[in-house]
Amino acid sequence: MVLFLTSTTVYCIMVVIKARAQTPDIVLQALHSDNIHLSLHDLSKSQLSELLKVQDPNFYAHHGFDISTPGTGITTLSQGLVKQFYFDDFKPGLAKIKQTLIARFAFDPMTPKDTILTLFINYAYMGHIEGRAIHGFQPAAEFYFKKNFADLNEDEYLALIAMIRAPNTFHYLYHRKANDLRVSRIKRYLSEDYIPKDNGDFLYDRE
Repeated sequence: MVLFLTSTTVYCIMVVIKARAQTPDIVLQALHSDNIHLSLHDLSKSQLSELLKVQDPNFYAHHGFDISTPGTGITTLSQGLVKQFYFDDFKPGLAKIKQTLIARFAFDPMTPKDTILTLFINYAYMGHIEGRAIHGFQPAAEFYFKKNFADLNEDEYLALIAMIRAPNTFHYLYHRKANDLRVSRIKRYLSEDYIPKDNGDFLYDRE
């Protein structure tokens, strides 16, 4: 048991040390890539508020990891980006622990919150179309609605947010009814007609 605990502790420390060494270059490269189409100024205050309330309501207060806020699920914005930036082939299990360690002790504390949010709106996975992965709100607006992001109406914007949690399940084109249902539930939640029961109630469906 002692050997196991020692080995686990050493593993966790090494994961964090490596991630902290990598993080500055990872963030710099991400910010200067062709994936950056939008700045935070391209989203209205209400759009930013809606995104955070649905995806990560405690975003500006937590440190990359949050399992206590009702409705959040088990993945913060930071954890979602860590999955993309630090893993070539992410699989549940040990990788989730590694993801959480990196988010909590490397990526989040070393990256300004507004930078994390900027990266998220440009890198969020928004499903596949004809074998092509869509990342970011601007490409998603173009592919799903044939519009620039700035021209989306409220329902179209919420349809994109609806996909983030599970892009295949709530795909706007391939599973439109599921997407519409999630949008309606998101509206109830945003209007405070629905209060999530616990952390796992991120689909807002527990009556």
